[in-house]
Order: sequence, then C-alpha cells, then structure tokens
Amino acid sequence: MIEYILVFLGAAVPALEIAIVIPVGIVRGLSPFWVILLAFAGNMLTVVLLIFLYQRIEQWYRRRKGEDAEGESKRQLRGRKIMDKYGVAGLALAGPILIGTHIAAFFALLFGASKRNTIIWMTVSIALWSLVFGVVTAMGFTFFIKD
Repeated sequence: MIEYILVFLGAAVPALEIAIVIPVGIVRGLSPFWVILLAFAGNMLTVVLLIFLYQRIEQWYRRRKGEDAEGESKRQLRGRKIMDKYGVAGLALAGPILIGTHIAAFFALLFGASKRNTIIWMTVSIALWSLVFGVVTAMGFTFFIKD
C-alpha cells in the first residue's frame, strides 16, 4: 500500500513525474493499472494546482502593474511566436518527454494559452503518456522475465 502512495506522490513531484515513476513502479512489481492510474492522478493534481496558482499570480501582477503598462515585452513576443507555431497541444504533448509536464503547463500559460485549453491538453497529454509509459514498461518487463 505504501508503494502506491509513493507512486502518487512521486508523480506529483516535478523532478520525478510520470516518465520515471511509472516504469519504476511497474518494474518493482506493482500492478500496472494502479501505477498508471495513481501516477496520472498525482501528476494531474499538481499540474492543475500550478495552473490555478499561475492565474492568481498573473492577476496580482496585472493589478500591481496598473493601466500604464506598455505593450508586450520581447520575451512575451517570442513566446507568442512559439505558441503560434506549435500551440498548446504541441507543447503539452512534447512536455513529458522534453521538459516535464509542470514546465510545459507553465510555459503554455506564460505564452498566452487559456487556463481551459492548458488543462484540457495537459490532461490529454498526461493520460496518453501515462498509458504509453505503463504499457511499454509492462510489455517490456514481461518480455525480459520470460524464459
């Protein structure tokens, strides 16, 4: 039971995430179904939390900055170009492999994606990659332990 709790907590930690936690859990002999499900839930919990906290920080910053703010900064313009080219879907789907789900969600919001689209695409991405990591690990692990 404690190992399943560790899977949930490990997937919630940005440094570990699903790409590491799912294979380790399955190789340790845990049920692939529960590892995939708990890793997905742990990762989604903190990604959604990050998305909601980002919105509050952004609202605070806008109130503090006031009406006399000049247009977008160079960094914001560069971010907008990236979002125009790949979109939130591309960023979310590449995130677990390239930069991690938490950073991908943060970048999506930073580059102008809506909270709703970010949650939708991060959910799709985390679900898809959880299944991929889980199925590939389970299949590969059983392949190696056969006679």
